[in-house]
Amino acid sequence: MAVDAFVRLENVAKRWNGQLGVEHIDLTIPRGAFVALLGPSGCGKSTTLRLIAGLENPDEGNIRIDGRDVTTLPASARNLSMVFQSYALFPHLSVAENVVFGLKVRRVGRTERNEKLRRALEITGLLGYEARKPAELSGGQRQRVALARAIVAGQPLCLMDEPLSNLDAKLRTSVRKDIKKLQRDLGMTVVYVTHDQTEAMSMADRVVLMEGGHIQQEGPPEDLYYRPANTFVAEFVGSPPMALIDTAALPEHAGAARLGLRAEDVRIAEPGRGRLSCTVAECEFLGSETFVGLVHPAAVGLTVSVPGLRQFATGTTLEIDFDDGALHRFDAAGQRLAGSG
Repeated sequence: MAVDAFVRLENVAKRWNGQLGVEHIDLTIPRGAFVALLGPSGCGKSTTLRLIAGLENPDEGNIRIDGRDVTTLPASARNLSMVFQSYALFPHLSVAENVVFGLKVRRVGRTERNEKLRRALEITGLLGYEARKPAELSGGQRQRVALARAIVAGQPLCLMDEPLSNLDAKLRTSVRKDIKKLQRDLGMTVVYVTHDQTEAMSMADRVVLMEGGHIQQEGPPEDLYYRPANTFVAEFVGSPPMALIDTAALPEHAGAARLGLRAEDVRIAEPGRGRLSCTVAECEFLGSETFVGLVHPAAVGLTVSVPGLRQFATGTTLEIDFDDGALHRFDAAGQRLAGSG
């Protein structure tokens, strides 16, 4: 086991009535890391989090936290805190009472409780809200109360399950920055479940992308974007996702079954000088750039990114060009080939 392995899952599997939850999960999380478990609904990310938390027991494999085998230990014995999608606040308790509830249960002294409470409220920007009830708070403030509760727990490991999904877009951006700053300032190890790739890519040191109960790829966010391990990763990561092109359209690359191409690597060419002739399907203006969606019989998801506002009528023929070095090559099974991109 690696020296810096703080959380370690070794060949972990979980099934319900023979139905797959997760299978062959091998994962090492370094101390102080921010790791995002990313993937579509039903991929196994929440199951993996619940296994780490002790809310589920694995059918196979071992789970270690800080060198200790916790495979069969309850959540209360794993030295961790949790932040949930639902906030899980007591509606009849004030902000202060919600934050220190766990400390009271553990019979922490009043002086220490008050010190921890003040620090947590200061960190989360909730000073002055101590007497308010959850119903008097905005969604973002309620989520900050849940974060403050995790802070006062003082545990080195914090598990977060879709904590921002109930917030609007502007609040999500704000609280996302808060969480990342808290993790950095406190030196916590965070395991964060999300289906939102923007959250995962902007917050995490490492992203674990899952599908079908298996890990498809794990590593720094830039690895998943620039060096996808397979076509699932290529199509899931990125907005817009990577286009996939059948090599029939580019026979000079016949050594691969499919080719991947990012929107920023595509150029609009002069008529008669492009490598592919496509039809415009849509234009999406985003302020600093416009995404032009293209249709080609041998491609899926082909898009070109152009700066500023550009409008092309639907059905317009455009020729596109790109460098060979920008192409990602995949075999017939969808796995990345050496020398791609």
